[in-house]
Amino acid sequence: MFSLSELAPLNQHQNQCKLLKPWWEVFMDYLGVLMLLASVLACTEQLSRDKLLCIPLDPHAGQSSSPSDNMEEQITSQPSTSTTPTINSQPQGRRTNLVYQQYVYISQVCYHDALPFCSRFFPYMALMQSLVLVTSGSFWLHFPHTSARIEHFLTILSKCCESPWTSQALFHAAQQDTAQETNVTYQCVPLHSSSYFLSMNATASISTTVPPSLDKNDGEQARALFEKVRKFRSHNENSTVIYQVYLAQTVFKLFLVVLIGCYTIPLLSSFSFSLNCEAEEQGLVGYSSFQCIHVLSSLLRNLLLAYMSLLGVYGLLNLYTLGWILHSALRQFSFPSVKDASSLKEFPDLRNDLAFLLHMLDQYDPLLVQRLSVFLSPLSEHPLGEDSLERSWGEEQLRAQVTVDTEGSSRLTLVALPRIPSAVYTLSHLHVLRLELITDARFTAQLSNMSSLRELHLYHCSAAIAPGALSVLQDRLEVLHLTFSHPSQLPRWVHCLRGLQQLHLSGHLYSEGVARSWALGSLRQLHHLRVLVIYSMLQRIPGELCEVASTLVRLEIHNEGTRLLAQSGLKRLFGLTEVLLQDCQLERLPSALTALTNLCSLDLQHNRLRTLEEIGGLSQLHHLSNLRLAYNQIVALPPCISVLQKLKLLDLANNQLHSVPLALFTLRGLQKLLLSGNLLQHLPGEVRALQSLTELDVSGNRLESLPSELFSGCLKLRVLNASHNYLRSLPRGVGALTEVHRLDLRSNSLEELPCELVHCSGLCGGGLLVEDWLYLSLPLLVRDLLPVPPRFFCSL
Repeated sequence: MFSLSELAPLNQHQNQCKLLKPWWEVFMDYLGVLMLLASVLACTEQLSRDKLLCIPLDPHAGQSSSPSDNMEEQITSQPSTSTTPTINSQPQGRRTNLVYQQYVYISQVCYHDALPFCSRFFPYMALMQSLVLVTSGSFWLHFPHTSARIEHFLTILSKCCESPWTSQALFHAAQQDTAQETNVTYQCVPLHSSSYFLSMNATASISTTVPPSLDKNDGEQARALFEKVRKFRSHNENSTVIYQVYLAQTVFKLFLVVLIGCYTIPLLSSFSFSLNCEAEEQGLVGYSSFQCIHVLSSLLRNLLLAYMSLLGVYGLLNLYTLGWILHSALRQFSFPSVKDASSLKEFPDLRNDLAFLLHMLDQYDPLLVQRLSVFLSPLSEHPLGEDSLERSWGEEQLRAQVTVDTEGSSRLTLVALPRIPSAVYTLSHLHVLRLELITDARFTAQLSNMSSLRELHLYHCSAAIAPGALSVLQDRLEVLHLTFSHPSQLPRWVHCLRGLQQLHLSGHLYSEGVARSWALGSLRQLHHLRVLVIYSMLQRIPGELCEVASTLVRLEIHNEGTRLLAQSGLKRLFGLTEVLLQDCQLERLPSALTALTNLCSLDLQHNRLRTLEEIGGLSQLHHLSNLRLAYNQIVALPPCISVLQKLKLLDLANNQLHSVPLALFTLRGLQKLLLSGNLLQHLPGEVRALQSLTELDVSGNRLESLPSELFSGCLKLRVLNASHNYLRSLPRGVGALTEVHRLDLRSNSLEELPCELVHCSGLCGGGLLVEDWLYLSLPLLVRDLLPVPPRFFCSL
């Protein structure tokens, strides 16, 4: 194993950007520094000792009229009379009459007038050019729109390289590669040789080598790092700003190099050691023409040649970079080196800026790309999730999540896990298992250990099942709830559950296409299916339901506002005792209901029923005891409702009834009558005929009084809800309701309550619901016997 510090000092911010610089970028950085040093050297030399040395060209033009000068000139011009040669004779040369200050003056004048422009300003120009090249070399790393993304990428890279999960994943990949190589080796060895057995032993030792496991903190950090990599990938795969800035930077540097070369190369011929100078101020020096020498001309020329050589190499590298950009698919990265180097094969193809950054990193060090690829591979994240799953959802944690409902059944709910924890199969006393948003809900043969499992909920789970587990579910599973968004998500093993008694389906049940077919398939193997609940958008009753007509006793269809056009399929379900058709946009009672002679309960709530003229056809349903028609648009009840003599519950809440017919009160066996949320203004006294009535709800109407006959005839009444009406008084006969245990009179116009309420012994438990001021109007003795529920009184 090795640490990141042996690869690159990623923890130092100043060295992080080097990871994104290929060899040519590093080489150009060094060339830029060399050009900068050459220009600094030229500037230093020019500032310290750059000058011109000038001498006059016309010696007679500058003769002075002073006697001493004439004398000196005469002495100088006289021929020597001595024929004897002297050893220490003065050297012959041009004699001038200029003093030192005049030499300095004429040198400065000629420096500015005669010296070429390039000789004077080349060092400064080279310095400026070098600074521009050095600055533009790293512009893409510091540009505001790219620097933040690059820093984020380098931070993620550092964490990926330092993560223990990276080392473990690479160790596991290397282990698999070694095992494959060893496998190939012993396949080529003869079976009878000892080398064969040595190869087999080596393979066995490799396969038993287990990489070091991560602790809880390292696992959480690795999962968080996977999430960061996903977010960074989604953010940068939609952008090309880094690629575009780098391309623009390369084009700009190449253009700058060409521009510098175009105006610098012709200047090479301008450097000259000697030059002539014509002075305009002849009266100050006495001469008009001078011959000058430039002291630094040779040095500056050599520095210029060196500078141009470095610039040429710099330009060639930029040309190479531009060719690499244009001829390489830098906005696509498919990890070719990683796939060839290890057994990690499943990598997504990356695009745009993220792909470009990985190309740059791959040019620097492919090993860093390999370490980063661990957090881009789905196969690498899968074992991490499994390791974390088994650690977080052990047997003790699962037992702590188990709850017990009112029926005594133990229940366990698992939400948003990658797969089913193996510890689930140790819960032998679990009755109900609910799985929600499980990515890979695969049941293994260990399901046989869950001997008490009877109910299974699958909420948007792609459930697969092993053959051994399927046989267990066939014999034990009684209730199955499936919630899905597409027919393809329905498990194919549902129709094999021969012991299933209840099936709850929520989702789209018809496959798309020209021929819309029932997605669940045949149900003929469900020999014990008694309850079928469907939450979908059906347009007809599925014909496949006829295959279970002999056993099916309850059918519920919640159609989510879609109109159920064809209900004729109900006729063939002759064994139904309970039918619920909600949100089916029904406008009339389905005629197919008359064929269900065993029907006991009919629920048509949340439809668009306006009339019940067809209710007379239900006279054949001799067992019908419950009829729920709430939340419709019914405006009147027909007199033929009297044919439903077996009716015990009638729910007409939240309709548009203005009155109730007298025929309703002929239903002597009616026990619950729910009329809340209508437009009733009067309740007939004939209600006294309902002597079996135990619950009456007339809340939310427009009643101004309750008939006294109600309290004299309906003596079995236990629940009376008359809230949200316009009641002005309550008959004193209310004291006759000795069995009533809940009386709701809230939100009315009552001014007082009758003292006879004290005879309602069932209200002693707090069943009287009225306003606080109305309650306080009762005598103290009555209040002591009829306490108001504490929570209700405090809320008032």
